Amino acid sequence: MPPVIDKEKCIKCGACARICSMYVFAPTKQGQISEPIYWRECWYCRACVMDCPVGAITMRYPLPMMMLAVKSSKKDSVNSFPHRFYLV
Repeated sequence: MPPVIDKEKCIKCGACARICSMYVFAPTKQGQISEPIYWRECWYCRACVMDCPVGAITMRYPLPMMMLAVKSSKKDSVNSFPHRFYLV
């Protein structure tokens, strides 16, 4: 399941391709939308989602990962990001 880029919101900055340590996104030239071509390599770390300046990227999680994730209502100094998931 690849990261999904909203082509209407995307400003074609290439931040997603630069931040991805697994090289999920195809190399692009300035002014092109990055496409996730090696999506099977994705670790679902959400670095591309968090680094996108306009919020144009969403993640689609495989079913096994969705079944293990539980949304946390904790709010502490370490895990203060509101959409953090914990494995149970």
